[in-house]
Amino acid sequence: MTKLPQNDAPNEFKINNAPQDGISAVKFGPTSSQFILVSSWDTSVRLYDIQNNNQRLKYHHSGAVLDCCFQDGVHAYSGGLDQNLKMFDFNSGTETIVGLHEAPIRCVEYCADVNVIVTGSWDMTVKLWDPRAARSAGSFSQPDKVYTLATCGDKLVVGTAGRRVLVWDLRNMGYVQQRRESSLKYQTRCIRTFPNKQGYVLSSIEGRVAVEYLDPSSEVQKKKYAFKCHRIKENGVEQIYPVNAIAFHAQHSTFASGGSDGFVNIWDGFNKKRLCQFHRYPTSIASLAFSPDGTMLAIASSYMYEEGEQENVPEDAIYIRHVTDQETKPK
Repeated sequence: MTKLPQNDAPNEFKINNAPQDGISAVKFGPTSSQFILVSSWDTSVRLYDIQNNNQRLKYHHSGAVLDCCFQDGVHAYSGGLDQNLKMFDFNSGTETIVGLHEAPIRCVEYCADVNVIVTGSWDMTVKLWDPRAARSAGSFSQPDKVYTLATCGDKLVVGTAGRRVLVWDLRNMGYVQQRRESSLKYQTRCIRTFPNKQGYVLSSIEGRVAVEYLDPSSEVQKKKYAFKCHRIKENGVEQIYPVNAIAFHAQHSTFASGGSDGFVNIWDGFNKKRLCQFHRYPTSIASLAFSPDGTMLAIASSYMYEEGEQENVPEDAIYIRHVTDQETKPK
C-alpha cells in the first residue's frame, strides 16, 4: 500500500477563495472536469474553474446550503436550511425558487436517466422536480428524516434516520421497491451507488463502510460485506471517526472514502482491498467528488463540529488532487 509523505503533494493544489464556513458539498459537472460546484454553511453556492483556479460566480440562499448539484453545464440546483430549492442559470446569472420543503433540504441530486431533480429533506419526504417546467413532480413520504440519497440508473436509494434504507424506482414512485435496514449499527452518514448500477456503498458515523447489492436474491446478497476504516490508534487507544464522504471513480468502479480523521482512502470494493491512503488533511473530510474523466478528486477539508465549538479550527479548504491509475485502478 502506498502512503504519501505529509505535505509532499505536488500533484494537488488548493482552490483560491474557498468558503469561510463549513463546506457541505463539492460536485463536478456531469461532463466537464473543469468546473466544480461548492455549497457552504456561509449561505453561498460557488462555481469554480479549476483549470484557472478562480471563482466564476456565486449566489446565495437565506440560510446555510446543505447540498447542490449540476443539472447540465449551465444549470445548478441547491437547497438547505431555508427549505427552498433554487435553480441558478450560469448564462443569464438568474436564480429561480423552484419550490420548497417543510424543513431543511439535506440532499439535492440530478438523475440524468429520468431527467429529474431529486431532493431529500428533514421533513421526511423526497420530492421530484421537473427541470423543464421548474415545478414539483411529486412528494413521497419516507420513514424518517432523509440524511443521504443517491440515484442509480432509474433507481433511487435513500438513507434516513433510524438506519433505514429505501430503494425506489424513479419511473414508478407509487410504492417502495425495497425496505432495508442498514447493516451498520450506527447512524448512516453517506450512500453512493456503483457506476455499474448493481449496488451501493453506505458509511456510518462509527468508522465503518458497507458494500451492498440491490438484487435481493440470496445468491447476490451473499456478496455484501462491511469493513472498519477511519480509525487511528493513539497511545494504545483506538479513536473511531465518522465516515462522511464517499465518491466513485466512474471508470474503475473503485471508491474514495473521507473521514473526520482527515484521511482519504481509495478502496477496491470488489476485491475488498485498500489501494492507497493520501496524506492527512488539516481537518475532517466533508465531501469528495471524482471528475467525470477520473483524473481528479475534489476534497473538501472542513471541520464538522464533531467535538463542538473549538478555537483555532483549521480553515476550510478545497483541494484538487490529480489521481493516477496506480492510486485508483484495481490491482
